[in-house]
Amino acid sequence: MVIFAIIIGVVLFLISISVKTQNTPLAKSSGFLKLAAIIVIALGISSSMFKQIDAGKVGVQSLYGSVQPQVLESGLHIINPLLDVTDFDIQTQNYTMSAIHAEGAQEGDDAIRVLSNDGLEVIIDLTVLYRITPADAPKIFKQIGVNYTDKIVRPVTRTRIRDNAVYYDAVALYSTKRNEFQQRIFKSIEDDFKQRGLILEQLLIRNINLPASVKLSIESKINAEQDAQKMTFILQKEKQEAERKRVEAQGIADYQRIISLGLTDKQLQYEQIKAQKELAASPNTKIIFMGKGNAPMILSDK
Repeated sequence: MVIFAIIIGVVLFLISISVKTQNTPLAKSSGFLKLAAIIVIALGISSSMFKQIDAGKVGVQSLYGSVQPQVLESGLHIINPLLDVTDFDIQTQNYTMSAIHAEGAQEGDDAIRVLSNDGLEVIIDLTVLYRITPADAPKIFKQIGVNYTDKIVRPVTRTRIRDNAVYYDAVALYSTKRNEFQQRIFKSIEDDFKQRGLILEQLLIRNINLPASVKLSIESKINAEQDAQKMTFILQKEKQEAERKRVEAQGIADYQRIISLGLTDKQLQYEQIKAQKELAASPNTKIIFMGKGNAPMILSDK
């Protein structure tokens, strides 16, 4: 910007000198052209002295290829107008590698294909959350450039995942060892990023796809385990029902035993008298048998 303004100013200044030497009506405007040249140069220089850095970014300064170690924080700064300032985003960024088209950072199938310990190909969808260390932005600009995502984030992540996947079986990666695998690759990638001025915030394994034959085997195993659990539940239920019936039968037997021991002839005779008394008080037609033995007395009331 400043160089462009200086060039325009110099051109206007040369034109003013040229028209001044000529005996033409334009010679009178040479003073105006000189003033315009000075104004253009001054505006170009003054506008290049002010640099605004947006929130969530830092500015890296360079002068003819020489990178300055100091960074410009967010805000308005007065700088050398000859400096070039490159903005670097220091907010959290994400890079997704997915098998689904148009879902990842690159078009097409960009999932990571790895070989497990048992020689099976496993396809992993992954998202990396990272950010730049502000103080290391000049080092990144000098050693890597602005395209650090393709030069560092992508290749380092894919390489470390392949290096660590060989320690696990395919089924273990899919089920029991998934968290352990994620923590392991997080540690190795974190160390690599740190050496290059990047901070790894989180590593998200979004999906692990196994070969179709392995999936079928896992599903069959799961179905068999579910059937076994179902049968165990049924057997427990039947056992509980059998125990309930046994307790119920024991209760009935105990009740009958207690009744048989407690009912004497006098008790039965007393209960008989009570029943006859209630029957006699009833207004309904009744027949009463009294006595015992072969010739009971029969009373009838109609």
